[in-house]
Parts: sequence; C-alpha cells; structure tokens
Amino acid sequence: MIQTAITYNIKITVEPIYQPMYSKPLEHEFIHAYRISIENLGVETVQLLRRHWYIWDSNNRAREVEGEGVVGQTPVLATGEVHQYVSGSPMRTEMGTMHGTFQMKRLVDDHLFEVIVPKFYLIPPFKYN
Repeated sequence: MIQTAITYNIKITVEPIYQPMYSKPLEHEFIHAYRISIENLGVETVQLLRRHWYIWDSNNRAREVEGEGVVGQTPVLATGEVHQYVSGSPMRTEMGTMHGTFQMKRLVDDHLFEVIVPKFYLIPPFKYN
C-alpha cells in the first residue's frame, strides 16, 4: 500500500514491494524493497543530507538506521523536481513496518529541517488473505 506525507512542502511517497525471488521463508528471511519519491513542492531549492529509519518486525524487535544521504546520494531538488530511489530491508519475520525522517537543507540560507517518511507496512502478498 502506497503511503504519502507532506512536511514543509516536501512530499514523500513510499511504495513497498515484497521480493519473493530473494526471500527464503523457510529460513525466516523476508526481503522487502521500497520505492521512495521525494518531491519539492516549495519555492526554494533543497538538498537531502541524511536519513533516519525505524524498522520494526512482527516480534516487536526494532532496528534503527541512520546515515548520510540515500543509497549513496544527497540529491538536490529545485522547485517541482522529484528524486526517486529504491532500497530494501531484510526481515526475520514475515511482516514489519518502517518509518523515519530525512534531514533536508534549504540551499538559499542553509536552514536545516526534517521531513517525515510516513509509516509503511512490509507485508508479503500471501499474508493478505
């Protein structure tokens, strides 16, 4: 299910995608990819600097991931521009959730701010019944 959030005129859209070809359910390995779209709806050019993820599995175990950029990039977005990337997360349980924030910088004055990455669900299609 696609999730969207808008914070400070930055629109984040997340589309989770279960990866059956890489998952090994009998070995408790479930691989989920997700496509993120970052769209600048504002009038100022911004740059994504950092990411901060909270990842929960269905046993209520949490992981926290923090670091520079996304997939090795710190994209700059002018008004109306969109940056998309695909990443992934391995899980030890069939289902889980992720949410987080991106730290952004407004280039005109170096003002730092955080945008919300909405909570999204990592669920294999065979669990929807």
